[in-house]
Amino acid sequence: MIRASRRRSSRRLALAVGGAVLVLLAAGCSSDGAPTIAVTVGEQQMDVEATQYCADGEGKRYSVTPQVLQVDADTTILIEVPDEVAESGWSFQVFGQGLGDEDLIGEVDVGQEASYELSTSDAVPAAYYIVIVQDSGADCEGLAGAWPIGFLRQ
Repeated sequence: MIRASRRRSSRRLALAVGGAVLVLLAAGCSSDGAPTIAVTVGEQQMDVEATQYCADGEGKRYSVTPQVLQVDADTTILIEVPDEVAESGWSFQVFGQGLGDEDLIGEVDVGQEASYELSTSDAVPAAYYIVIVQDSGADCEGLAGAWPIGFLRQ
């Protein structure tokens, strides 16, 4: 079950994600050094690129091509994060039609696990976004890593 989040977290995330909506799946690093997140849904696998990331105290924002994954109901979503993200802690937030405060459905704190499974039917709307958020470190002045992905349940 997805629990409601504090407003502070959703505002920070909505600002962090900015205009980016979605992008998808496979753990590793993108060409500019920000890690990617692996997302697998059934037989589909994609790399999710970061919309922002902080490394060694230097925060960067990235332009990414939004993607939406069409999924069947009651299918497992596997999110896998690289060690550097897992070690700092991470969570994901679920949004409805947009990425504003009013669209926030809930948040799941994953902690320091390297992966998390949920179902495509866990979110009530048929179209929704998940934004994976790395906990920010003291060196990053509140800037956290953010990886948005979108799902359209058929």
